[in-house]
Amino acid sequence: MPMTAPDYTRMFTPGTAFSYENGTTGTLAPVEVGELALPTGRIVACDPFVNLGTGDVQPFTVEVAPGRYPVQAAVATLLRPGAEPGPRPHTRVAAVRLLVRAEPATFWELALLPGQDPAELGEDEFFGYDVDAGTGCFYDASADSAFPGTEDEEGPVWAAMEAVGDGPAVFFAEGEDGHGLAGFTSGWGDGSYPTWIGRDAAGEVVCFVTDFFVAPVGPDPSA
Repeated sequence: MPMTAPDYTRMFTPGTAFSYENGTTGTLAPVEVGELALPTGRIVACDPFVNLGTGDVQPFTVEVAPGRYPVQAAVATLLRPGAEPGPRPHTRVAAVRLLVRAEPATFWELALLPGQDPAELGEDEFFGYDVDAGTGCFYDASADSAFPGTEDEEGPVWAAMEAVGDGPAVFFAEGEDGHGLAGFTSGWGDGSYPTWIGRDAAGEVVCFVTDFFVAPVGPDPSA
C-alpha cells in the first residue's frame, strides 16, 4: 500500500521530541515563514532554484479559496549522544505547513498533480516533488513568472535565501505584482518529498504539509 502519513499535527507542536537508532535526539519547534497570498488558490510546491519560472510544474489538483495563508516550518534541533547544547545548534527543516484552517486534521491524503493515481503506488511509495538544489517552496500558480532572475542566481528568491544567516533556513521572497514565495531548505538535502493534505472531520481542507523525512514522529505516546 502507499506510504502512510505520520501525525503531522505533532510535528508542529512545540517541544515534540524524537530519536534515531544511533541515539541522536531531536526536538521540534514551529517557525513562521510568512503569510502567502494565493490569488487563485492553486498551490505549487517545488524546488524554486530548479523549477520556478520554467512553466514545467503544475499546481496540485486540490485548490483552496483565494486568500492569504500562513506558512510554518517545523524546525528540528538535533543533538548527538553525549553532546552538550552549543551556541549554534544543529537544525534541520523537518516539514513545512501551509495552514488553511485553524482546525485539527483528522485524516490525510497525498497532494496530487493532474494524472497521478494513488492506486498505482506500491508499498510505501508516494508521489512527491524532486529537489536538486536543497530547497523547496510554496507559491500560487499565477506567480510562476513573478521572480525573474532566479535561473541566473539573481533576483528576490536568491536575495531572500542569502539573507537567512545562521537561523533556521526558511525565507520569504517578494516578487512582482504582490506575489510571494515561501521557501525553505529541504531537510537533509536533495531527494523526492511528498506533500500531504490534511482534512477535518467534515472533509474540509485544513493544511498542506511537505515532509522532508527528518523527524520520525508517530502518535502521541501520552494519548
